[in-house]
Amino acid sequence: KNLALHLLKAENEQVEIHEIRGFVSDDLVSALNESYAISRGTKARKHLFSLSLNPPKDENVPTPVFEDAINRVETKLGLEGQSRAIVFHVKNGRRHCHAVWSRINTEEMKAIHLSHTKLKLMEISRELYLEQGWSMPKGFIRKQDRNPNNFTLAQWQQAKRTGQKAGDIKGLLRDCWAASDNQTSLQATLKENGYVLAKGDRRSFVVIDQNCEVYSLPKWTNQKTRDVRARIKDKEALPDVATAKASIAEHMQERLNSLKQHHESAIELRRSELKNKLSVLHAQHKQERLHLDEMQEERQKQEVQVRQDRYQRGWKALFEIVTGRSRAIAKQNEAEYYLSCQRDRTEKDNLIFQQLEQTNQLQQRMDRIDRFSGRKRTSIESDLNQYHEIKHGRQDHFVRSEKSKGPSLNR
Repeated sequence: KNLALHLLKAENEQVEIHEIRGFVSDDLVSALNESYAISRGTKARKHLFSLSLNPPKDENVPTPVFEDAINRVETKLGLEGQSRAIVFHVKNGRRHCHAVWSRINTEEMKAIHLSHTKLKLMEISRELYLEQGWSMPKGFIRKQDRNPNNFTLAQWQQAKRTGQKAGDIKGLLRDCWAASDNQTSLQATLKENGYVLAKGDRRSFVVIDQNCEVYSLPKWTNQKTRDVRARIKDKEALPDVATAKASIAEHMQERLNSLKQHHESAIELRRSELKNKLSVLHAQHKQERLHLDEMQEERQKQEVQVRQDRYQRGWKALFEIVTGRSRAIAKQNEAEYYLSCQRDRTEKDNLIFQQLEQTNQLQQRMDRIDRFSGRKRTSIESDLNQYHEIKHGRQDHFVRSEKSKGPSLNR
């Protein structure tokens, strides 16, 4: 009831109930109450899904475009065939629309599960903005595509291994074009996403990525060259391709040097932590061996006393010598002493082997860190050398190694 009354508020300049579908009732309040009544037969606490569609302020959007958008949402969210209501509002000279679906599947008497609705709706919104040629809000540009220059070392090396898909690049450049309306905003949006706008040697305008790859702006944004020229009015303010590449290469060198320094600092910190652990472990092992020595020494004293107590004293000792019993006791004590020495040696060996295993585990971790650091250092230095060559005009673009190449791009 509250939702229905909100949609019918008289504060709007115009309220039009465009559609009520799938309900027995033909008025909005009764229809939504009907959905609530049906939901009482289920465990669902949220029986409605409500959506607002707000196109750009200055755009006159026909009703079929609203209907198409609503149908796309319905399909994307799995709400096909569900009861729904559509209400149009005009407020402050701006037309917008509200759609409400019942989530209750009356055949199964269960609420339709909705997942990742925000991501799915954002995807539809981006498609609509591109199709209608509306100026794309900056927030609609995909976060994962933003400024690849703000990369971590792991992200940089992953990008080298996997490469980029041509479709993703094209979609991003089209988003940047749609999100701008003049040369300044276009340059800013491209820069935010890791591209530099430049005047081409053969083409009118190009964009260059952090790998110094060159892309024709009209071709990759599906725009006519005259439309691109109309938006980019000050061509002379743009760098040429060689200057732009040199600037990008210099920036990438600075960024990679910073990453190299950060990586080496992190490795040194980790090595220092492991060295400290190793030092503590050595002290602990020394204490364990000392404790074992003391324990074994005390036990040997007790066992010696036990063996000495087997001998008689006084005239009884003389009797044992005469009868030969003292000789048997001596042999028994000697055998027991030999076995006790073997036992103590085995105990000490086992402790040492256990300690060696613990020490080796730490040492192996240090060795792995050294190998990992060496590979990363070699890789970064190779990348730095490539950007040095690009900066001085001796190489056209960043080249991935055969092992790390991703799919090629048809420019």
